[in-house]
Amino acid sequence: MSEEKSPAQEVAEMMARARAAQEQIADYTQEQVDELITAMVYAVAREDRSEEIARFTVEETQLGNYDGKYLKIHRKTRATLLDIINDKSVGVIEELPERNIVKIAKPVGVIGALSPSTNPEATPVIKGISAVKGRNAIIVAPHPRAKLTNKKICDYMRDALERCGAPADLVQSIDVPSLDKTNELMAQCDRVLATGGEAMVTAAYSSGTPALGVGVGNAVITVDDSADLDEAADKIRTSKTLDLAASCSSDNSVLVFESIYDEFLEKLKHEGGFVVEGEDKAKLQSVIWEDGHLNAGVVAQSAMNITGKAGIDLPEGKTFLIVPETGAGADYPFSGEKLTVTMALYKVKDIDEAIELTNQIQAYQGQGHSCGIYSYNDENIMKLAGATRTSRVMVNQPQAASNSGNLWNGMRQTFSLGCGSWGGNSINHNITWRDLVNETWVSKPLAETKVIPSDEELFGSVMAKFD
Repeated sequence: MSEEKSPAQEVAEMMARARAAQEQIADYTQEQVDELITAMVYAVAREDRSEEIARFTVEETQLGNYDGKYLKIHRKTRATLLDIINDKSVGVIEELPERNIVKIAKPVGVIGALSPSTNPEATPVIKGISAVKGRNAIIVAPHPRAKLTNKKICDYMRDALERCGAPADLVQSIDVPSLDKTNELMAQCDRVLATGGEAMVTAAYSSGTPALGVGVGNAVITVDDSADLDEAADKIRTSKTLDLAASCSSDNSVLVFESIYDEFLEKLKHEGGFVVEGEDKAKLQSVIWEDGHLNAGVVAQSAMNITGKAGIDLPEGKTFLIVPETGAGADYPFSGEKLTVTMALYKVKDIDEAIELTNQIQAYQGQGHSCGIYSYNDENIMKLAGATRTSRVMVNQPQAASNSGNLWNGMRQTFSLGCGSWGGNSINHNITWRDLVNETWVSKPLAETKVIPSDEELFGSVMAKFD
């Protein structure tokens, strides 16, 4: 009887296979690399597979809904492929003639990827093609709640790689996940790509391996007096209910100018919003949070499921919950991230109060991640963008479907959103293949050597301050 392998041994064997596979594509051309990622997406995004994966994911995880999962695996993966397919990732990828510098891309090696239970259908694909685009291998560690979904998707991508003559071990999944195996993966790989809860991202940064992590989401949306209220209500409903708010980019708080507040609230109600206040607000709070922590049992569940647990009567046709709120911070839990079809609704006087409240809410949770605004007043838009501690501001777009990139905007496609120093991250952009390569800078002498100017020209008026 063979001895059971330790987590360290099991991961080490996977790493060895990944390194061997990665070595086999070290000399692949751009065309060969792009064929691989195209096949990887086709293997999961074609109609029959998308339907199968969407159904399977909901059945296994009991999170989100079929429509949301289908959109992510069928459309989001296609959009991500479209976003990167024409990028040059092999050989010389950038030239700076004014500095006489050429940049050459080289693989990092083996990527250790963490995949959350909330987006387990498209995350392995997007991370997988980002890794292979840079001629890397990838090992995906799933949340235990989505292990079968992860294996199914990785197996489809492995089959696609083999059909193109490449080694299947460029993509591997940890089929029986555990905390020990995930920690071993993070310790043994060459770069960690962490998408998941705060504890997992913190562990990634503590692993001793260079890590790319994401921050806590808690998107705050402003609706000003120049907004198209019908457009705003429709898009907020779309974003709030997408995959039953499994995304951390879902609209958690909506700040509405007081001059349009009553009118806009009626439009939200028309879109399927149900106002929860008074005693029902306390009931809802006790169900969404348990002992100060988000209750996993209500994450990405339907409004009917949540209100049922809370003992609240939900009228037919209502799909999301609106909780009028006045403050921010620990004493106002609805101001935090909820990962449910529940939004806090605030009344603000003007853009200055909206900015102040956005910063207060996100200082509590979600700083650095994202905010949005429905407005046709450029002054308000730029004022919000300039004065908030946020990495992304979506303008007149459904937040959850937009800040990670979509066909209607120019954001890079990803499910990994850096939040900068505000959110405890090393980067604040949308993470793509470019973050999964090393770059060699080739520097040649300039045609004309730079000359340091005279003190008067270089230091100018500051010299007088030292007289």
